[in-house]
Amino acid sequence: MDEQRSDDTPLNIPPRPAPPAGYGAPHGYPGPGAAHGAPYGATAPTQPLPRDEQQHAAWAPAPEKHRPKGGGRVAAAVLIAALVGGGAGFGGGWAWNSFADDGGTVATASGGSSNITVNNPGSVNEATAVATEVLPSVVTIEVAGGSSSGSGSGVILSEDGYVLTNTHVVTLGGTAGDAAVRVTTSDGRLYDATVVGTDPTYDLAVIKLEDASGLTPMEVADSSKLNVGATTVAVGAPLGLANTVTTGIVSALNRSIEIASSAAPEGDSAEGEGEGSSPWYFDIPGQEDQQSQATESIAISVIQTDAAINPGNSGGALVDSEGKLIGINVAIATADQSSGESGSIGVGFAIPSNVAKRVADEIIENGSATHGLLGASVQPSSGVRGATVTGAYIAEVVDGGGAAEAGLEVGDIVTEFNGAKINDAVDLTAQVRAAAAGSEASVVYLRDGEEQTATVTLGTLE
Repeated sequence: MDEQRSDDTPLNIPPRPAPPAGYGAPHGYPGPGAAHGAPYGATAPTQPLPRDEQQHAAWAPAPEKHRPKGGGRVAAAVLIAALVGGGAGFGGGWAWNSFADDGGTVATASGGSSNITVNNPGSVNEATAVATEVLPSVVTIEVAGGSSSGSGSGVILSEDGYVLTNTHVVTLGGTAGDAAVRVTTSDGRLYDATVVGTDPTYDLAVIKLEDASGLTPMEVADSSKLNVGATTVAVGAPLGLANTVTTGIVSALNRSIEIASSAAPEGDSAEGEGEGSSPWYFDIPGQEDQQSQATESIAISVIQTDAAINPGNSGGALVDSEGKLIGINVAIATADQSSGESGSIGVGFAIPSNVAKRVADEIIENGSATHGLLGASVQPSSGVRGATVTGAYIAEVVDGGGAAEAGLEVGDIVTEFNGAKINDAVDLTAQVRAAAAGSEASVVYLRDGEEQTATVTLGTLE
């Protein structure tokens, strides 16, 4: 793996002019937001399995709520994945009120939109330099639909106003399919926005600011070159506090989390064996009941960081020491779900920039994104008698699918996919879905105690 820049040399970027105080309040207006995407799971068969075979269906057994299990996920007793979108509709009076029905103005976030303050340009450290570079490329997103409202963050992709964020931000956690969207830049400019497309399979979305020009797009790094321990800086609007900067390191790479999502397409729930467990839940403050009733799930591969990430950071940037985008902040883990708004405990998750960029490019071009399909049903090898390594055990191979064409067989244990270690079925699900439909993937697997490799041409997740 190539090494990432690790020196501590300040970038010495001069401070930008201070913005106007405060940012404007949103008002009522229409904003189309069509949800796209498809069922997830590493390996959905092309035909439904008989009910008596469903215990072998394509996905890992979901961990008990509050007790995620599996080598590829956080192994802590009470951690849960928590969606980090925030706002009034997400249970926070700290952010902003619902868009006024009569088009009138409403209160803005209590933190305002003050830009970064640099009082002593002659003594700028690395974090200050990175923040000064990155802030113009991060926006605050306010969303209203029906009786719900909320806020999150976004990353500018182009000068004319394409912005990348999360599906759960622009759909209010899956509760609003046609929400009104309002965007505030770091220097206080206001824009109405429309949803270009959403991708519930990887919880990403692209919006377009209306009549925008001269914006500052963020430079994107190659997330495959990251090292554990590398510097990270998270930028966004946690708790409605725009232009907030936190720092940390890359805590882990190729982490996989499986989360119940109300925005996910129907018919895509994880089928698992065991103790009646369920996936982690997006813990949307104020909407716990709605989320706990979610029947579908997504599995995503993420960067784990200890940079503080809180509700409202969703869709914002995780950048490296050069101010380049390495991830889109998507979720946090919290030790206490009962409060509804538990904050960061140093376990945050971001979608790698390589995946985010591919999905965003496809959404901008086509309105939706594609995801790979392996063509086999898998389960954790840890639950298979006689298995000697952790991985994804192939329980069934679909005729004509990518796995079958590559020579994979029932009983094989997949231990690596495109260079990422596979510890269980959720890991394989997340990695397969991260790849584009029709792409080639390198697979390492164990058969009869011997390690073998294969190149799989992935199918298309419908």
